[in-house]
Amino acid sequence: MTATVDTEARNRFAGGPPFDLILEPLLVVVGFVGYLIWHATQTFSETEAVQLQWSQLGRSVGEHIWLTVVSAVLVVIIAIPLGILVTRKRFARISPIIVGLANIGQAAPVLGMVVLFAMWLGTGRWTAVAALVVYAVLPILQNTIVGLRQVDDRVIEAARGQGFSGFQTLIKVELPLSVPVILHGVRTALVILVGTATLGTFIGAGGLGVLITTGVTLYLPPLLFSGALLVALLALAIDWVARLAEYLLSPRGLRGVPA
Repeated sequence: MTATVDTEARNRFAGGPPFDLILEPLLVVVGFVGYLIWHATQTFSETEAVQLQWSQLGRSVGEHIWLTVVSAVLVVIIAIPLGILVTRKRFARISPIIVGLANIGQAAPVLGMVVLFAMWLGTGRWTAVAALVVYAVLPILQNTIVGLRQVDDRVIEAARGQGFSGFQTLIKVELPLSVPVILHGVRTALVILVGTATLGTFIGAGGLGVLITTGVTLYLPPLLFSGALLVALLALAIDWVARLAEYLLSPRGLRGVPA
């Protein structure tokens, strides 16, 4: 990612609420209503009926959301402080090392990473979370670095001239001005996590990946279709929530709303 990310994030707020804040939830609702109609009109085999009963679907969706949200929270806790650290002058030398390690985490095939973590930590939810965290660190880390570095030095100097300490300048000036870029990275990481969380099924972590893998293995198209569609709708829903947070949490002057 480059400074282009910053431009895109700022442009998003230049003319009021983005159109996709309205369009995206409508797509989710239409897609889910369409799925309800399809589900009600199908005749399923015994195996399909067990997997597609609403209690089981709800459990699978809940597991998928758990994997996504827990991984995202851990990534935020790790990546944002690291991004802040490497933008401080005294730690600038280690920035290439930290970013390089994050690049390795995302460059590695995620399925291979999941399997390697399972060999190391055993199977289960938390192993899947560990692999997902390593895979999703880069977008938030990189956007945190870009967001903090694009803050005008004159603004920082003005804050310091008013008697702000380095920590106060970071909290009251640098981070607020970096919010749109950082949240853009969080949104990107969330969408990545929704998709890659499907691979947790290979190590017993559950989620909607169970429907997809079962549908492929046993050639049961309804299961494959259900898993793929629900993952897509979940990704759209989470992306919308993240976009809404990105819009509402950005400073007013950066989203075109009069202060």
